[in-house]
Amino acid sequence: MNATLRQFKVFEMVARHLSFTRAADELFLTQPAVSMQIKQLEDNLGLVLFERLGRKIYLTDAGKEIYRLSRDITAKLEETAAIIDEIKGSDGGHLIVSVASTVQYFAIRLLAGFRQNYPKVNVSLKVTNHKNLLYSLDQNETDIVLMGKPPENHDLKYEFLLDNPLVVIAPFDHPLRGQKNISLRTLQDHTFLMREQGSGTRTSAERFFSENGISISASMEMNNNSAIKLGVEAGLGLGIVSNHTIDAEVESGRLVVLDIEAFPLMRKWYMVRREGKRLSAVGNAFEEFVRAEKQRFVRLARES
Repeated sequence: MNATLRQFKVFEMVARHLSFTRAADELFLTQPAVSMQIKQLEDNLGLVLFERLGRKIYLTDAGKEIYRLSRDITAKLEETAAIIDEIKGSDGGHLIVSVASTVQYFAIRLLAGFRQNYPKVNVSLKVTNHKNLLYSLDQNETDIVLMGKPPENHDLKYEFLLDNPLVVIAPFDHPLRGQKNISLRTLQDHTFLMREQGSGTRTSAERFFSENGISISASMEMNNNSAIKLGVEAGLGLGIVSNHTIDAEVESGRLVVLDIEAFPLMRKWYMVRREGKRLSAVGNAFEEFVRAEKQRFVRLARES
């Protein structure tokens, strides 16, 4: 068999997404290049791995078995790399950290501090929503995740990181600025810019309003906090965001935090990894750094 690790890597990505296009995007390849790698792997194995029905592709029975074996091989290679890094020590090596989008501002400051102590470490930071973080943990695509509390049934190991207060933000000249203990009912008269489905912030906010019998109008849906903040600043509506994400905008007078009854909604962040995952020396060093130094990198904005 002359199949290569590169061919297996491309095959895994196509099998994971059941899409040549999405696999090509994630691998930074053209779709024809991905198709060629799959064709070469099938020729080398003497097996048909995918079948096309209409506009969709599916794994054949052989493809499902090869996918299972390929993931085992990848996991062993990653474990080997971690062991080699551990033998070499924590001065160098590669660390993959994935974070919820609300955590990214804190995480960037945290990683900058970590790199000062370990300048030779190569760090990959991935930012996405709660749903995709769970998927990356399940697929063993990341070393450490910083996120809201994960569900109990995912074979994950987690520990408390920081409190995550969710606040209501408005443009600086909003008529509610400066008012104290604003009633929740008042919010029904205003439109909101909301995060996408699958976002932990959106899930928490919708659950809170539902429990309190409040119906709010969501005029626009945006997939990141930067867009929410820019939209609020432009007067498109109010927003609900983590207080960890807005210190610069509040300090510069572009946004204000409204004093709403029952706010902030206090949520929590956790440091998470797969149960049983063997971290490299640099991964262990990062965990210890987070535990010892996390408070140094917290930046919270005050209510207006």
